[in-house]
Amino acid sequence: MQFQGQAKPPVGIVFDSGMGSSIDGALALALLYGFDGKNEARVISVSVSRSNLSSAAYCEAVGRFYAGAVNGGFGGVGRNLPVGLSVDGKIKDETPMLSGPLAKLTPEGKPLYAHGIHQLNDTAEVPALIRNAFTSQYDQNSIAILAGPATNFAQVLDLPRVKDLITAKCRFLAMTGGAFPNGNPEFNIKADIPAARKLFAEWPTPIILSGFEIGEALPFPAASIEKDFAWSPNHPVVDAYKAFKPMPYDALSGDMSTVLYAVHSQDGYFKLSDPGTIAVLDDGRTKFTASPQGKHRYLILDPAQKERIIKIYTEVASAKPVPRAPRFPRKEKELKEKELKDQELKDKEIPVKPSEIKPPAPQQ
Repeated sequence: MQFQGQAKPPVGIVFDSGMGSSIDGALALALLYGFDGKNEARVISVSVSRSNLSSAAYCEAVGRFYAGAVNGGFGGVGRNLPVGLSVDGKIKDETPMLSGPLAKLTPEGKPLYAHGIHQLNDTAEVPALIRNAFTSQYDQNSIAILAGPATNFAQVLDLPRVKDLITAKCRFLAMTGGAFPNGNPEFNIKADIPAARKLFAEWPTPIILSGFEIGEALPFPAASIEKDFAWSPNHPVVDAYKAFKPMPYDALSGDMSTVLYAVHSQDGYFKLSDPGTIAVLDDGRTKFTASPQGKHRYLILDPAQKERIIKIYTEVASAKPVPRAPRFPRKEKELKEKELKDQELKDKEIPVKPSEIKPPAPQQ
């Protein structure tokens, strides 16, 4: 739905992940909310492909954290979103990076990272959630990010007329998966091979992949967890990071690279392969075949950009939540000017001392 006369907002991000499988999913969500806070993107949809309530609960807890529920930051309109949960995802097990943060309590015995997801009815139906997120965007002003198995996005493709909707609203799909140009089977692909095949065959926009080799070559530094996030004594991403594996360790950053490319695809952080098509083999390996008509490409790391990429990872992912910039700056300015004028008039009023107040004349 579009409204004439409204300012076009930053690009809307539909984010789907396998939250809980690897710590880079949590880092990617932190990076995405960091870009949201800088008004460089808007998180418009969050969903998980693990059929695990803790996966959805953690995503909501992180969203609430970036809206200021724990750290005292400013509220962010639209950041506390309903979380979509797959009902038939391939992975259902609990992981320490989810259970650790969610189990932390305040001195009063309440959950430190509050969320409202305790049963299936507290989550959203994923295909409808994603379709509706696209529907509400301006044409070509949204990007899909897949940081996990293709389970959910493959189901979205089964909805009536949704491919035309995606073509109209979505610029491209940025995806963490595979290994290029030739590599071993990768987790996100192996987790749901039929869904991956369906996605590559039917998704109507270009697909840009960040292969395993990208995340491996750009490790997120443990030193940043200890130093850059220290502004908050409690942080759900820090707690997840420390619960995922004994510290100190540098983490793979494949999902972060996917988010970075999605939001800043024109800023030269990565090179791109030639266009082609990707096929998924029976063992989960990805086979890329170059073709001028192909809609698939994969990221290539430019060694000269490595330091620059790590820098933006650490700075944006660790940034304090900030109030989202107003979507309608002219209206915001007018309201601010009115507030100032009202205050000036109030300041000019001459206060009346209590002794100067005369009682009413007695009635005859």
